[in-house]
Amino acid sequence: MMERGLVRFLFLILAVAICGAASVFQPISDSHRSAALDVFVPVDGSYKSLEEAYEALKTLEILGIDKKSDLSSATCENVVKVLALSSSTLKDALYALSLNGILKCKSGEDVPKDIVSKLQTGVKDAKLLLDFYYSVRGLVLVKEQFSGTDISLGDAEAVFRSIKALSQSDGKWRYSPNNPESSTFAAGLAFETLAGVISLAPSEIDHSLIQTLKTGITKLFDSIQKYDDGTFYFDESEGPISTTASVIRGLKSFAASESTGLNLPGEKIVGLAKFFLGVGIRGDAKDFFNQIDALACLEDNRFSVPLILSLPSSVISLTKKEPLKVKVSTVLGSKAPALSVKLAQALSSGSKGSSVINNQELKFDAESATYFLESFPKNFDVGKYTFVFEILLDESANEKAYITEAQTKVPIAATGAITIENAEIAVLDSDVGSVESQKKLDLTKDEAVSLSANHLQKLRLSFQLTTPIGHVFKPHQAFLKLKHESQVEHIFLVKTSGKKSELVLDFLGLVEKLYYLSGKYEIQLTIGDASMENSLLSNIGHIELDLPERPEKAARPPLQPTDPYSRYVPKAEISHIFRVPEKLPAKQISLVFLGLIVLPFIGFLIGLTRLGVNIKSFPSSVGAATSALLFHGGIGAVLLLYVLFWVKLDLFTTLKALSLLGVFLLFVGHRTLSHLAATSNKLKSA
Repeated sequence: MMERGLVRFLFLILAVAICGAASVFQPISDSHRSAALDVFVPVDGSYKSLEEAYEALKTLEILGIDKKSDLSSATCENVVKVLALSSSTLKDALYALSLNGILKCKSGEDVPKDIVSKLQTGVKDAKLLLDFYYSVRGLVLVKEQFSGTDISLGDAEAVFRSIKALSQSDGKWRYSPNNPESSTFAAGLAFETLAGVISLAPSEIDHSLIQTLKTGITKLFDSIQKYDDGTFYFDESEGPISTTASVIRGLKSFAASESTGLNLPGEKIVGLAKFFLGVGIRGDAKDFFNQIDALACLEDNRFSVPLILSLPSSVISLTKKEPLKVKVSTVLGSKAPALSVKLAQALSSGSKGSSVINNQELKFDAESATYFLESFPKNFDVGKYTFVFEILLDESANEKAYITEAQTKVPIAATGAITIENAEIAVLDSDVGSVESQKKLDLTKDEAVSLSANHLQKLRLSFQLTTPIGHVFKPHQAFLKLKHESQVEHIFLVKTSGKKSELVLDFLGLVEKLYYLSGKYEIQLTIGDASMENSLLSNIGHIELDLPERPEKAARPPLQPTDPYSRYVPKAEISHIFRVPEKLPAKQISLVFLGLIVLPFIGFLIGLTRLGVNIKSFPSSVGAATSALLFHGGIGAVLLLYVLFWVKLDLFTTLKALSLLGVFLLFVGHRTLSHLAATSNKLKSA
């Protein structure tokens, strides 16, 4: 049961992987908000630079995450410091003003005059595109944030022409007049800068200049790149995310500053939105900011707001009779205007592109903002489909503000329970094909079939698979495994032909593949498919094969890999029979023997008293007396060691201790005997 559950889980993962690999786009969700808190993590309450701080706070603001109170203190301190210094760089001034717009560090009439003067000087002296960008965008922010500030470019048209001189005929822009290399990323910066010039101009810019710029934008879109799933993007050395985001920011700013409107191809605008939704959740802070900021620009602009069709699930279970659910929203997940969704076609991949559903309008549930199709037609079967949706805006006025794809194609997997019928396994005679033994099978549960065959016979397995509406079902995976008792495995593919799935094994032609291994083979059948909810792994039973002896030159079975966890299994218990102890003598004899051993020692002590032994010659000085005491103590320790050896110690331990005591006795004994010899010489000389 555990194996069967594992197989079902694997096939479920396969189904999800198949659908997930296709072009199913989802708007910004809580997953992005959660990831943003992990990506934009300040160090000690602040970020490394004003640019990083702005990108983090701007992203969090777009996602609706309030972190201003946690970061405003340290960040505002840096903002005020930069705006108060006339020596601040143009780049730092721009990002300080950008942060000020979010955190409101300085407002009202507290105009940073030194920075304004620096920005105005920067516009006059600028030669490079980035200098124009930092200066002009900075002045635009000053005008927006500080009320009553009269910041206008008296020579705005001349500045416009100076920046326009950096453009190229293909719609790209150069960073410097001395550098011929053009860039799409620079084009986005140029659009933002020119939009700022238009907003700061005291009078209208020459319309021909504006029209020339629009023509350049159209040419730029001619170089846009496309994926097969309908996503569009710009790409160069800065990377597709940064480059595409730069262009979208520039287009939004230019469209907001220009009154005549910007006519952009709707298909490509939707494709750009799908590109940023399709890149997933970015782990890099710069990419994450560019992704969210670009989507925010597409969410709120004056040329067109793309609408995205998404599905909560691209897998439909026919067993559970799940309805088809569709949502339409903006890229940030905001509600779409009044519209209708129609399922134009449901193209089956297994029927040469024939449509099983045509022109079905989906119902709308206002509470969940979901469009749904309650039921499917009777001929709707399991398999892979491509659903083609059409979105129709209800009010013509909305067509100017919102834009959708003409048709949105979404891959759908319909799953269901497959019926398994007429399953049987049989042993056939090779010569005439007659059935020697045959067993009916219930593949929904494990069997205990017992078969036997020799090399002149065949094994046949057959079954029928049908879909919920009775069509023949051909599974993506169907194979039989024979596993020998020596753990050698062989796998055979079960093919579906007509209405029946069948496998015939001719053992005469398989003896070499089976390595001439006779004996017991376990039989296991696996059937699985992404559309099959009841995929199975069934143990059928076993077959006893009687194969010829292996020739000397025949291939031997491969060595089976050793389970790396086998060394952790419990070891076999060791059984040991000790030698029967020999019969001991009587207790009385042992005591008599002990007395005979102790008797000489007693005689030794008596002899000492008879000889008049005394301690008159025992040293009296401290050093010599200490050596004498240690010497006698060492002798006593040797005698005690002998007793311990007799009682409990083994020979090696005793010899080791005796060697140490011997060295000790040699040292203290030499000192003691030297002292006695010196004392004796003194007495003789006296």
